[in-house]
Amino acid sequence: MRPENRRSFLKHGLVAAGGLGLGLAAWSRFAPQSTAPEFHHALGPLRPVQDQTSGLPILSLPKGFRYHSFAWAGDTLGDGYRSPGACDGMGVVSDDNGIVTLIRNHELRGSTGPIGDPLKAWDITGGGTTTLKFDTATERLLDSRVSLSGTVNNCAGGVTPWGTWLSCEEGPLTPELMHHGGELRQKFWHVENATKPHGYVFEVHPEGESNPQPIIPMGQFYHEAAAVDPKSGAVYMTEDRSPHAGLYRYVPKTPGKLQAGGKLQMLKAEGHKELIGSMPLNKPMVVAWVNIPEPGQGHTPGTHDGAGVVAQGLAAGGTAFVSLEGCVCFDDSIYFTSKAGGGAGAGQVFRLDIVQNTLELIFEASGHDSFSGPDNIIVSPRGSLMICEDRLGIMKKGQHIVGLNANDGLFTFCQVNSKLQADYRGHDLANTAVSSEWAGVCFSTDGQWMFANLYNPGMTLAITGPWLKGPV
Repeated sequence: MRPENRRSFLKHGLVAAGGLGLGLAAWSRFAPQSTAPEFHHALGPLRPVQDQTSGLPILSLPKGFRYHSFAWAGDTLGDGYRSPGACDGMGVVSDDNGIVTLIRNHELRGSTGPIGDPLKAWDITGGGTTTLKFDTATERLLDSRVSLSGTVNNCAGGVTPWGTWLSCEEGPLTPELMHHGGELRQKFWHVENATKPHGYVFEVHPEGESNPQPIIPMGQFYHEAAAVDPKSGAVYMTEDRSPHAGLYRYVPKTPGKLQAGGKLQMLKAEGHKELIGSMPLNKPMVVAWVNIPEPGQGHTPGTHDGAGVVAQGLAAGGTAFVSLEGCVCFDDSIYFTSKAGGGAGAGQVFRLDIVQNTLELIFEASGHDSFSGPDNIIVSPRGSLMICEDRLGIMKKGQHIVGLNANDGLFTFCQVNSKLQADYRGHDLANTAVSSEWAGVCFSTDGQWMFANLYNPGMTLAITGPWLKGPV
């Protein structure tokens, strides 16, 4: 999809919603909720709905909504390889008259071999991406293939305005430095056979990469998500690390040519060394950016600690966050989540105004007994933030995809059916029902299909229904 079409789609979707604006002043209308998110009055309560592929009631959705699951872990892809599990971040990179092309991350480790063709892999490690083509007219999967392999822990990423996917490795690994305290990570991640460094961003084209190369200037750190500002070409990136993480900006020398070099910077909120605990809602803070002098230095000197980039940023005056997750660019703002921030350590949602250079907290989860662990995030066609839940702590009920907007606050749209007790293609779905996180939420160009991943056992779902009746 052309960048101007994508922007037009989002803007018109927002207007059609009757002014569900995500503006600065509007967020002050509500406060975080202390109970589980309630259903939206325009959507109605959730109820178990059968998957039109498996026949199982995997999800609970509002009345009138239905869905298909596809590309389950273990299925045979169109190129003959097995569909990997650990399905994480995902985005729509093109939509040709209803033929939607998705690129999906796989947060896999190990070093016994890549998920695809070894001759097209970066390393012998197990992470990567798959490309999926879904026909919204016939409601079926048309094609699937491995599009990136030999990477590590591909967690989230982001779609570019020019139709590619930025797949982010959450794991700075450097084999030649493993003897500097990296043995524990090496054994835990089973990457003892890795031959190349990791912890980078890879740009993936829909047809796949035959010679994948990391974008070194974008840094070697615990990459999570990426969002491109279509006006400047700058890429905003989150870092999933504790106790300290950074929010970064990569300013390429030439917009759209990320491999050609650029400047990596870390956000600094004036007067705030860290923004981790509880803080006031809707109080804009002035921000600036500090330079990262050595983006490729993923570890502090003499170690293999994975803290090299964030340490440089903090030393330059940057502000520390914790466990940053999803991010999305919309209407001159970057919305991003912290999975473990806030007074209860249950999660936060921030808004960065990239024109006014201000940052504000717009939501803070009050505890782990309700919605918590906000992760991947997108803006819906009708102007709500749609947030995937990766709840921390004891799992007793299925996790949610929730909506958040200035008029309604937090509301639930979709939940995994926690009563599901079934086996499908060798997968015990009882564990999925209470523990699997959501990931990769995104929309078709016409706004009629929502796509999302269930991380465990690993599958993609295409959801459709009477969208115009609600804020999604």
